[in-house]
Amino acid sequence: MAQPGTLVLIMTAAVLAPLLAYGCGRWIRIPLVIFEILLGILLGPDVLGWAHTGTVIDTLSNLGLAMLIFLAGYEIDFAAIRGDTLRRSIRAWLISLVLGLGVALALTGAQIDKTVVIGTALTSTALGTVLPILRDSGDLHGRFGTVMLAFGAVGEFGPIIAMALLLSGRRPGESAALLVAFAAVTAAAVFWALRPRRPWFSTVIEKTLHSSAQFAVRFVMLLLVSMLGLSVVFGLDTLLGAFAAGLLTRLILNGAAPKSSEEILGRIEAMGFGFLVPLFFIVTGIEFDLASLLDGGRALALLPAFLLLFLVVRGLPAYALAPRDLHGADRRALTLFASTCLPLVVAITTIGVEEKVLDAGEAAALVGAAMVSVLVFPLVALKLRAAGGKASQSGGRGDGHESW
Repeated sequence: MAQPGTLVLIMTAAVLAPLLAYGCGRWIRIPLVIFEILLGILLGPDVLGWAHTGTVIDTLSNLGLAMLIFLAGYEIDFAAIRGDTLRRSIRAWLISLVLGLGVALALTGAQIDKTVVIGTALTSTALGTVLPILRDSGDLHGRFGTVMLAFGAVGEFGPIIAMALLLSGRRPGESAALLVAFAAVTAAAVFWALRPRRPWFSTVIEKTLHSSAQFAVRFVMLLLVSMLGLSVVFGLDTLLGAFAAGLLTRLILNGAAPKSSEEILGRIEAMGFGFLVPLFFIVTGIEFDLASLLDGGRALALLPAFLLLFLVVRGLPAYALAPRDLHGADRRALTLFASTCLPLVVAITTIGVEEKVLDAGEAAALVGAAMVSVLVFPLVALKLRAAGGKASQSGGRGDGHESW
């Protein structure tokens, strides 16, 4: 089928997904992304065979992933998460990295390249996927949301750094030097973003906000593609540039147009969650190698093993190092949300398959486990939070945070 036909099918699936999520919401709250992925699998070559990807679709899908990481970076408010919470989240991820590499080393029989791919994939947190779930449930704001932002940000940013250092195909020293150079340029951009904006900048934003000029939206898109281009120039993964662009955009808009920043973000989110992000998840489903997962049994047996490892490698350090004021159900919910992964697992396994480090079955098992994590972990976490809140309100054993 020609790519225009596939694009029509993808957008049809993008429209059907929220309708299905809304319909099922009467009985059980299932994350929207699950319907997007499942519809993609249904349309893909291993089931109906109606949708086939190509250069245009893959480019749009990559933009969708970049937009997802960009929006995750925008949500990070370092003024809120700095201090002990941020330090704990960094230590938890470093422990996850050591655990992940150690477990992968044992699983792969000391195959170093495969160890790095699997070990890095086990340490990721799908902050960009979790944020809409938390926002829709009303759990994003307050102490729990702040802690989750910290652990999720490090769980998103850490694997991106690890990918740049360990999965670039270059020597680690060379990759580190390029990463430092990129960080220096980004730091200079942050310094520029923190400087007071001249009055004309804010005036143009305000005057064009409700016109066809849309200066603020165009400026944000320029910033995003510039950071993506900068990461390519330095030979780094574009996800690093997308995350940095999100951080910079928040600083600039909060400084230049604090009153309009939420409205501007709403328009960027409309572009992202309305088109590019669902396209990425649906294409993930279309390209998912269901045949390899079901062929022979080994890959299918690996799926629950990887799902458990997500909890052990990523979740247990988060549980152990969660802030002291996080108790009971909230601590367990943090464990599950931190173990939820998908976008970076897709990116990392794609690199592994392209470099012939992972076979198709292993990659399908990892991605399949990540899909299940998105379906199961947030649902259980939300139920834990809800049960903990009810227990607290009834005077029973709660979390000690009634105001959350």
